[in-house]
Amino acid sequence: MARWERFASLAPDLAESGRGLLYQFGIGLGFLATVRPDGGPRLHPFCPVIGEGGLFAFIVPSPKRTDLFRDGRYAIHAFPPEDVDDEFLVMGVAHPVEGASVREAIVAAYHMPVESQWVLFEFDVERALLSRYRARGDWPPTYSVWHDDAEPAQII
Repeated sequence: MARWERFASLAPDLAESGRGLLYQFGIGLGFLATVRPDGGPRLHPFCPVIGEGGLFAFIVPSPKRTDLFRDGRYAIHAFPPEDVDDEFLVMGVAHPVEGASVREAIVAAYHMPVESQWVLFEFDVERALLSRYRARGDWPPTYSVWHDDAEPAQII
């Protein structure tokens, strides 16, 4: 698994486009998919933060937090843009962050006050996918795919 900074160094165009889609509304916005105890998916909107070399999020006491503690596998999908069907997806494994200095830096970068019971998770990147469309409804898109053992991103 790669931290965001490694992913960005190996696939800079893909990472920058993904960052743009995650932050297109000013703050990080996406959908976080986790794995329920029965193996099914659980999907929630959330606010990711790219900073300190990683992809992070504060997760409040919730079923998705329980999911991440039990099974760190995740998928993050950016909110869709208003004018085109572009998509960005990253997948990998999340883990809680213990370091106070990293937490403080991400608290400073967050868009609202953070409560002490919120757990900071870092999302390591195993795979990334960017789909670019010329216009809404256009098909097929151009896909850029990256996975941790491939350099650089492949365009399909």
